[in-house]
Amino acid sequence: MTGLPSDAGGGVSAGALAGIRVIDLSRVLAGPYCAQLLGDHGAEVTKLEPVTGDLSRSWGPSRADGVSAYYAGLNRNKRHLTADLARPEGRDLVWSLLPEADVLVENFKPGTMERWGLGADDLLARFPRLVYCRISAFDDAGPMAGLPGYDAVIQAYTGIMDLNGEPDGQPLRVPMPIADLTTGLLAFAGVLLALQERERSGRGQRVDLSLVDGAMSLLHPAAANYFMTGEPPGRLGSGHPNIAPCDTFHSPAGQLYVAAGSDRQFAVLVGFLGAPELARDPRFRTNADRLAHRDELNAAIARLVASLDPAVDLARALVAEGVPATLVRPLADALDAPDAAVRGMVTELDGLRLLGVPIRLNRTPGSVRTPPRPLGADQATAG
Repeated sequence: MTGLPSDAGGGVSAGALAGIRVIDLSRVLAGPYCAQLLGDHGAEVTKLEPVTGDLSRSWGPSRADGVSAYYAGLNRNKRHLTADLARPEGRDLVWSLLPEADVLVENFKPGTMERWGLGADDLLARFPRLVYCRISAFDDAGPMAGLPGYDAVIQAYTGIMDLNGEPDGQPLRVPMPIADLTTGLLAFAGVLLALQERERSGRGQRVDLSLVDGAMSLLHPAAANYFMTGEPPGRLGSGHPNIAPCDTFHSPAGQLYVAAGSDRQFAVLVGFLGAPELARDPRFRTNADRLAHRDELNAAIARLVASLDPAVDLARALVAEGVPATLVRPLADALDAPDAAVRGMVTELDGLRLLGVPIRLNRTPGSVRTPPRPLGADQATAG
């Protein structure tokens, strides 16, 4: 093979990154997600996965062609090849792609790519315009340097689990792999920054990300509160550490989430609930007062919300008056709702329902053009 395809992924795109060519050597989540985002916006992405397949292909449910739900959510808009990088012929395939590549994404354990002669220093010496994006669990500094780690481990390590759960309950993992997804988003941003800088300098550079750094970047406002007060935050369930009322309340229509972040919003809320005097109560006049008396406030609101007429659509009424509120929707309802399809956040391709492209550009929009493919589906074009 003499280079990357002119139309990797199978569809011509006028996306913002059209003409950018990406080698995706990453596996499982953060790296593939970064490469998918690049592909969504028109980059030509060639994914080289192990001959045994990306591990996430085995994380079911799966289709008969070996495309699992987990894999499908991270590997659209890519050309799919296999390569055993531990063998010379696998590395030769990478070298054949490099002359025309703009970006390489990898998430091997630190030191692995260097052992294969494919480390950032090796490649940037030969291809000075290359943007080399490296993602690791713990980076290569500190007591955990070079060690492997999955999202759940990172959540536990960085304190995210300590923040999540009920006050009297156990720490809980956030159900979505937020450390991986956040690091993938940051990697996407880092690659774009490096490509933009390359326009001025003519030189690529290494972009380094770690899951632990990505996770720690999410610790606002818990970290800010701790830095200012020196007091470790506790678990608040669905509550907010800096705003009250901001919590879930049981109503006859279902679980209602209300976030009254200002004194005006609080006055509107208690007015709708038939208790305007609460806005004048010395315990609840300001947000600071309400935080100091959170338990009393929540108990009072809970009683009022529970006594509502089932026909009252409090959430809609509050939103109409500028108070953020909603009934807590089951995931299936959120994904199957017409507005998700209208916004393009749920789409279908090749019989697969997929999440859409959240970044909207009016002239060069991103798109979902080609589905995730069976293992090595495009191998015939590699030689």
